Amino acid sequence: MSPKTLGLSPQLHDYLLNISLREHPVLQQLRQETAHLPGARMQIAPEQGQFMALLVQLLGARKTLEIGTFTGYSALVVALALPPEGRLVTCDIDETTTAIARRYWQQAGVADNIELRLAPALDSLDQLLAAGEAESFDFAFIDADKRNYPHYYEKSLQLVRSGGLIAIDNVLWSGQVADETVSDKRTQAIREFNLALHQDDRISLSVVPIADGLTLALKL
Repeated sequence: MSPKTLGLSPQLHDYLLNISLREHPVLQQLRQETAHLPGARMQIAPEQGQFMALLVQLLGARKTLEIGTFTGYSALVVALALPPEGRLVTCDIDETTTAIARRYWQQAGVADNIELRLAPALDSLDQLLAAGEAESFDFAFIDADKRNYPHYYEKSLQLVRSGGLIAIDNVLWSGQVADETVSDKRTQAIREFNLALHQDDRISLSVVPIADGLTLALKL
């Protein structure tokens, strides 16, 4: 056995999907449509989506939050994992990509469980806090502009209950965070964010090397 996480060759990745992935047909259709769009690389991997759905089910989550909607795959995978009365609030500013999202949410029968807030995410999060929704969310997923990650995280930490989970995407950033020769602003922002969470005693922490890296922060 290896004492460190196994790297996935294309062959092994295909095997993993073949023996693990149980993708809802509507999720598969949405992923295929998104693959042809500009910015398609912002789409989360299907195995990551399935992992997040399992986390939501393990938490017994009923109320969830998302920052960064894109074409709605991650929102849909979470909404499908919620109970019938479950609620997902998702924040984005792009009317074009979220129109695609709405179409697939409707097709999957979960549109009534998803509330899309089209506004700058920090404004939407402040509105939720002002409305008295602090410590009422079971799960939050952050996958938006990287330089605002610290702000999204702090707001989410206020909105998530004790024992709730915050998941943050792209924390390994295609490996660039570990490459000292890479010093662009987004890479540096993720490095600093990762270091800050490592020192944050308000959470239990695990960084999972799935897809582009997923941080799991359990609020204590």
